[in-house]
Amino acid sequence: MSSLLKTFLYLPSVFCIVIACSPAQKLSKQLKKQLGTDSAFINAHIGVSVYDAGAQAAIFQYNSNKYFVPASNTKIPTLYAGMKYLGKQLPGLLVNEQADSVVIMPTGDPTFLHVDYRQHPVFDFLKSKNKPIAVNSSNWKTDALGSGWTWNDYLGYYSAERSPMPVYGNYLTWTQQRTVETKDGVKDTAVMVFTQPEINWPTTFSDKRSNRFDVYRPRTENVYTITEGKEMKAQLEVPFVTNGIQATLELLKDTLGKEISITTTKPKTPFQIIYSQPADSMLKPLMYRSDNFFAEQTLLMVSNQLLGIMDEQLLIDSLLKTDFKNMPQRPRWADGSGLSRYNLFTPDDFVWLLLKMKDEFGMERLKTVFATGNTGTLRNYYQEEAGFIYAKTGTLSGVVALSGYLYTNQNKLLVFSFLVNNHNTSAATVRRAVEKFIKALRAKY
Repeated sequence: MSSLLKTFLYLPSVFCIVIACSPAQKLSKQLKKQLGTDSAFINAHIGVSVYDAGAQAAIFQYNSNKYFVPASNTKIPTLYAGMKYLGKQLPGLLVNEQADSVVIMPTGDPTFLHVDYRQHPVFDFLKSKNKPIAVNSSNWKTDALGSGWTWNDYLGYYSAERSPMPVYGNYLTWTQQRTVETKDGVKDTAVMVFTQPEINWPTTFSDKRSNRFDVYRPRTENVYTITEGKEMKAQLEVPFVTNGIQATLELLKDTLGKEISITTTKPKTPFQIIYSQPADSMLKPLMYRSDNFFAEQTLLMVSNQLLGIMDEQLLIDSLLKTDFKNMPQRPRWADGSGLSRYNLFTPDDFVWLLLKMKDEFGMERLKTVFATGNTGTLRNYYQEEAGFIYAKTGTLSGVVALSGYLYTNQNKLLVFSFLVNNHNTSAATVRRAVEKFIKALRAKY
């Protein structure tokens, strides 16, 4: 693998064909022509890198060493870190149990009481204890929001806050249920609004009425204002303010039926690990639905595993100096999810990393984690390529990205990265243009 990556590292950067045979040259001309003539790409910045894993050679490169904002393709290096360092089972909680008390330390596990999971070993452990429980969260060394996140997205479900001990995915599910009853010919409408989980935080109802159910809170407070909508039933997932460990303890007080105190004292004896869920049961939705929260917490969990603290910037710096030190171009890596526009990677970087993942983890495992055609974030795309493409999408305003693995009609495995920045059309239009490119690549190589 090292010689393969070294060869890849020194390839010409703007546009090259390493395989000099006539079919490859013809294909490259066709692909390059599409990039130059497709209306979706005309005013955009485009970078493409395609590598033949079997021949160990690049077959197409276009601005492949240029930097692009990768959006959720940032989850690919995050996935690598999780697959390599989290093991088969997620570390759910660190526990030090004494005769008269229990001290716990969080690990950043995002699956705790998450609706995706039926069994919750960490909760069962806490529930079973009939002695005082105290939490030490001194290993939390970062912020709730990532560097370079869009601040006014804080109410979006995709921007749930990071925290040392997440609970319920760090969001509330608000439900409006409207019922209509007719009595003596008179219709009576009743509206109920409730949350999962239940909360004791201040909640008021707006005097205004709207066509759509809405829930608002200030950026830094768990104070909620409800606006009734006309829908018979509506649901909203709204992130809550975590305040470090505080919100988790407030929500757990009712769920557990007991109070967990805060301590700054560290036990003299080692912590034991309570494992929660199979690691891939978290990594798969991270990729399939592009779960930003799972991605962010994955980096923090790995940081806690390797460094003893939750600090994504320290972990990123460490990974860039170790596992990723041979990347063709050193990326600017800011967060785990790709919400940050500070992230900058090249197409060559992603191809290099995907090759590394193939060699270290094997394609069979990767096929269970990456979405294939017409699944996950590839839903309604690559329908004929289901089982032949395994890739990660990425989308921000003006950004479309797709990187992954492609089996051609000749059963050759290609590793590719297609990054588009600064387009001024719809994301769907650009995705279809990328799909056209990938389909041509599969059919003709």
